[in-house]
Amino acid sequence: MSNRNTNIIAVALILIMFFMAVSSIKDDSLTMDELAHLPAGYSYLTQKDMRLNPEHPPLLKDLAAIPLLFIKGINFPSDVSFWKDDVNGQWAFGWYFLFQAGNPADQMIFWGRIPMILIMIVLGFYIFKWTRELFGNNAGLLALFLFSFSPTFLAHGRLVTTDVGAAAGAFISIYYFIKALSSPTKKNIILSGISLAIAELFKFSAILLIPAFVFYGLVWWLMKMGNLKQTLKVLISVFVLAFVLIWPVYQYHVWNYPPEKQAKDAETYLASYADFIKKPILWAADKPILRPYAQYFTGLLMVFNRVVGGNTTYFLGEVSNRGWRYYFPVVYAMKETLTFHILSAVSLIYAFWFIKKYEGKNLLTKALNLVKSYFPEFACLSFIGLYWAASVVGTLNIGVRHLLPAFPFTILLVSGTISVWMKEPYLKFKKIILAALILWQVISIASVYPHFLSYFNELAGGPNKGYFYVVDSNFDWGQDLKRLANWVNEKGINKIYVDYFGGADTKYYLKDKVEGWSCGRSKEELPKGSYLAVSASFLMSGTGVAAKNFDQQVPRCYQWLSDYQPIEKIGYSIFIYKID
Repeated sequence: MSNRNTNIIAVALILIMFFMAVSSIKDDSLTMDELAHLPAGYSYLTQKDMRLNPEHPPLLKDLAAIPLLFIKGINFPSDVSFWKDDVNGQWAFGWYFLFQAGNPADQMIFWGRIPMILIMIVLGFYIFKWTRELFGNNAGLLALFLFSFSPTFLAHGRLVTTDVGAAAGAFISIYYFIKALSSPTKKNIILSGISLAIAELFKFSAILLIPAFVFYGLVWWLMKMGNLKQTLKVLISVFVLAFVLIWPVYQYHVWNYPPEKQAKDAETYLASYADFIKKPILWAADKPILRPYAQYFTGLLMVFNRVVGGNTTYFLGEVSNRGWRYYFPVVYAMKETLTFHILSAVSLIYAFWFIKKYEGKNLLTKALNLVKSYFPEFACLSFIGLYWAASVVGTLNIGVRHLLPAFPFTILLVSGTISVWMKEPYLKFKKIILAALILWQVISIASVYPHFLSYFNELAGGPNKGYFYVVDSNFDWGQDLKRLANWVNEKGINKIYVDYFGGADTKYYLKDKVEGWSCGRSKEELPKGSYLAVSASFLMSGTGVAAKNFDQQVPRCYQWLSDYQPIEKIGYSIFIYKID
């Protein structure tokens, strides 16, 4: 295919993704993590104070909040205790700021999501660019298609969260680092350092890029693709530049953060750490030059605590906060399209056949030759392995979104391998199969629009069955509250009991028609003929059993709802019951 036609199709795919993303957010209510991220970002830009949400770097939240600066009449409630006195009162402050302070919540939420969509589009451009450079036009277009019609990217790239940004940061920084290794010009080294800094300022999981870059540099030198001095120059220059660039960004964010409060907050956050770890950070927290780095490392250590501590969630009929080793493989298998799984399987089979045929007297020689000849592909595969290993070992099992930084590399390798496979013999047959798979993916994604967050593939039973397996950000993150309010108004219902899981405020949308409900309350408290709306996350957590590694009691307080059939399902995530 010519470069001109390739570029036209690529632009069309990007525009289709942009349209699907923007048009689908209008009726999505605020999801759980957005309640913390968007208000925090606005507080950073307007107050120069990072007391909220320090466990995530600020840059993505800053970008999301930029459009809010152009919305007139936003009131920043600096006099509430959530801001003045609390240690990281992010949830209470976010709720008050968006829904209680007289601010235009829906307008703020909509425009706050637009920069996130633009970051997703930039990632799509780089996936297309790198795949095209390595494998040609057809591979680049296939990669861009698989990205543009990825249910997971479409679900999370529209939200003010950090996972798609983390994927963009990892992919783009590794792209530029490999360019710096292969051509260590000043331009490439600077671009590598800047992209690494951006990745680290997007999400703390990007810390895995540090050992990844060291590993790449070591292999590069051992394979004799660069001398030791040159390789060390690239590594050190990139690391130093990235680390230096982190300082001014964090300096802005602690500018008006009182030093004594920063130190006191850090002491609370790091209470569980040994003295030799936390004391240097606490000492630096009120030092003018070092405060930015103290804030950065405080957030980084908070994330380590979060990963170790886990999160109580539902999975395959069980409830636990200790995680499941098979969680991510199972959820990945259900949440990604069957088209992508089939293409991945074909790619693996073809790759093994290719490796078997590849020149080399023994396995070690063959492996060394492959790494030397296909170093970018080796780098992608290595990062996939590193990120999957870190995710599986951790106990924070709350969504396939946490695997997103590995997705772009998988898309690149699958698309590249398929493009090589698409040759004689049986080329016509292969084209028919590929065309059918592409059409299947388009239909699969179109059928779930605009409910991308609740997507499950056909083998898992589709979005109607997904909640049986797993919930939280895989299925129900609070996105359907506005749709519930519309349904209540359309049906002329005067009162509904709601147990809602998400970031929005039920009273903001349902006014005086809503009555709060919780899993622990007795069915007898519900008047006969009343309506009850329950989020899937609470419903399944209230029916699951305790996992073997979970030492807390699971009350199974929604078990009684098994005697009822929902009269309506809002989106896919909120179940409506009429209680007789």
